[in-house]
Amino acid sequence: MIPHENLLESWKKAAGTRAAELVEDGMLVGLGTGTTAHYFITALGQRIQEGLQIKGAVSSSLGSQELAKKVGIPVTTLDFNPTLDLYIDGADEIDPFLRLVKGGGGALLREKIVATAARRFVVIADETKLVQRLGTHCPIPAEVVPFAITPVRRRLEALGALVKLRQKPASDAPFITDNGNVILDCTFPDGVADPEAIDTAMQRIVGLVDTGFFLKMAEEAIIAGKDGIKVLRPN
Repeated sequence: MIPHENLLESWKKAAGTRAAELVEDGMLVGLGTGTTAHYFITALGQRIQEGLQIKGAVSSSLGSQELAKKVGIPVTTLDFNPTLDLYIDGADEIDPFLRLVKGGGGALLREKIVATAARRFVVIADETKLVQRLGTHCPIPAEVVPFAITPVRRRLEALGALVKLRQKPASDAPFITDNGNVILDCTFPDGVADPEAIDTAMQRIVGLVDTGFFLKMAEEAIIAGKDGIKVLRPN
C-alpha cells in the first residue's frame, strides 16, 4: 500500500532534516537533487542561519544550486574545491547492499561526479525506496549523447531492456539534462539480478555517458518511515 502523499513528504522531510545534522563547521558539502534532497538543502540553510559555518557547497544540478543560494548556503565549484567532506542525496531505489538507482530527476551524471568527489556519501530516502532487487519499481536511466540515441537504444535492447526516451512533463519534446544530453529509461521486466554486470555492459556502449547505477558508493542510508528514522549500512 502506497502511503498518502502528505505522509511521504513528512518522511522525506524527516530524512533530509536528520542528514543536515551531519554537517559540521568547516565542511565542504555536496548537495543532491530531488525532492528529499530539497528538504536537506532547506534544513542546511536553516542551520547556517542559526550559526553553522561551512566552507562551501557544490550542487549536483542547477536547480539545487538555485535553492542553495536562496536559503543562504555559500556555493562553490569542484574547480575550486575538488574534494568534498560529505555528499547528501536521495535515491529512487535502495537495495540491502546500499546499491542505488538514481536519476529520476535527470541529474545522474552530475550527482555521480559530486558523489565521487566526496569522502563520504550518505543517501536519504523514505522507506518506499527500499527494494530487494534494483529495477523493480523504476527504470534504470542512462544519460546519452543525442547524436547516439538510436545505436545506443539498440545496444540497450540487446541487453534485455525495454527502452524509452524520457520526455519533458506534458510534452512530446525530449527531456534535456543540464549537460545537454538525453535520458533513455531502461526497464528490465524482472528487475536487475546482477547490477554490476549490467552496469559494466551499459558503460561499454559508445555514446552512453553514464548510468543511474550507484554501486558501492553510499556509506550509509538515512531512511524515514512509519517507525521513525533508521540508519542502514551495507549488508
